[in-house]
Amino acid sequence: MIDQLWVATTNSGKLAEFRALLDGYGVGVHSPAELAVYSSPPETGDSFLANARIKAKALRALKADQWVIGEDSGLEVDGLGGLPGIHSARYAGDKASDPENVAKLLKMLKIRSPQNRRARFRALLVALSPQGEEFVFEGLLEGQISEVPKGQKGFGYDPVFIPEGEDKTLAELPPAFKNKVSHRAQALRQWAREQKIIPE
Repeated sequence: MIDQLWVATTNSGKLAEFRALLDGYGVGVHSPAELAVYSSPPETGDSFLANARIKAKALRALKADQWVIGEDSGLEVDGLGGLPGIHSARYAGDKASDPENVAKLLKMLKIRSPQNRRARFRALLVALSPQGEEFVFEGLLEGQISEVPKGQKGFGYDPVFIPEGEDKTLAELPPAFKNKVSHRAQALRQWAREQKIIPE
């Protein structure tokens, strides 16, 4: 029985999503903020998977007796050759805010490929068991980039991402919608189903 899950993220938005997804299933979701000693490892990987693995291993060094998850995700825009990709959180600079990243994205798309706005959110999740086993899961949310930011919900690129089949951005849609369909939700749900935490 899994009653605790440690998630290697300092992003409050991501943490809230993990907690919402596992709410009601008896799993307490914890973060490095609860630890007296922890520093986020440099994300030096060349892929979402590599970075997710780096995060998971860094946290497991402190919580080896618990399930630990490392997750890395980002936005891939076809008109920008897959950028910002693994650089999503730092697209406009190492200390860039979400609005600054969004502004750069819209600017670059306008310059390079204003017609091709196809995009997807990709999430890679690495789960490490107390026995040291590694499990890898991936989630994808297809969509397109809007002309201008819209909506106040969510975080990151949500104000400019319109999911496939919708006419509103993720930041305009209710959080329950995102928790149901998001790339991160897909990946976490795969792990939770495999561990029999949630039903198939």
